Amino acid sequence: MPEGHSVHRIARQFGRNFVGRAVAASSPQGRFAEGAAVIDGRTATAVRAVGKQMFLEFDDDLTLRVHLGLYGAWDFAGEILVDPTIASANGRMGQTNQRGTDLADDDPILDDAGENSLTSIGAPRRTRVHVRMSEQTTGLADDGDVWPPPVVGQVRLRLLTESTAADLRGPTACELQTPDEVAATIAKLGPDPLVDDVTEGEERFTTVVRRKPTSIGLLLMDQSVVSGIGNVYRAELLFRARQNPHTPGRDVPEETVRELWRDWVRLLAIGVETGQMMTMDDLEPAAYRRAMASRDDRHWVYHRAGLPCRICGTEIVVEEVATRKLYWCPNCQR
Repeated sequence: MPEGHSVHRIARQFGRNFVGRAVAASSPQGRFAEGAAVIDGRTATAVRAVGKQMFLEFDDDLTLRVHLGLYGAWDFAGEILVDPTIASANGRMGQTNQRGTDLADDDPILDDAGENSLTSIGAPRRTRVHVRMSEQTTGLADDGDVWPPPVVGQVRLRLLTESTAADLRGPTACELQTPDEVAATIAKLGPDPLVDDVTEGEERFTTVVRRKPTSIGLLLMDQSVVSGIGNVYRAELLFRARQNPHTPGRDVPEETVRELWRDWVRLLAIGVETGQMMTMDDLEPAAYRRAMASRDDRHWVYHRAGLPCRICGTEIVVEEVATRKLYWCPNCQR
């Protein structure tokens, strides 16, 4: 499931390429045909992300709410105007996150698949993008100068400007909402460091966690408690705090709860900037390059079941908790 940093990056991509433009909307799959017909031809006026949900606003107070869920993804194609505040976000965003980064223009970092989609940190630019996905996924077809690109696979919603296409596949939620419905949806969500006042968010998060008998490992994944944290960030945040994931929230020391929030503020900012869930600090340049190129070198405990803890050497364990995998070190996180 894409975590908060990916959704914020997607929203910024829409902000640069769709907001202020008339948008053609269709539902090639047919499951969102009525909604697509309503927004077809309207102008996108604003976009925002809150946690794992994106809200794309159109004229006449209509908002498209998208929650990608476990399997959702956006595929972008066409002429992409890159947001200068983040690395280039062309290609697929969501289920398959962006990978790679640059330390210098002539020295790219590639991941294990040889991909490098984060080559424009800093200055905005226009680039022609044809997305060709691996054999395991489907994306917008690479058909030379054919425009719009042919639809491939089960596309719930296609949004199209004169030069940019975005195809939505497999979301948990794709619906139109009124302003009141948007407000009600957001009211149910916990604080998001990129949306809410950080200090107020810390107080709200701390107050909720400290009164809950639910384990801190489950609370961090509860979007009504805090927005945007998923399986990867949950495991890494708890390890960085040396916190046992099974401790009831009300028994976690207040300063630890506050530090979890502050660490989330830091890690989310890094994730939005780089497109990576980078959770290891103060790496030397060579180690940083390895980490950005491979998830195996990027995390403390996530996806490292059976491997020795990077700190104490104890075997990292994995448990099934509420249908999700929880990775942690039973020694460092006693």
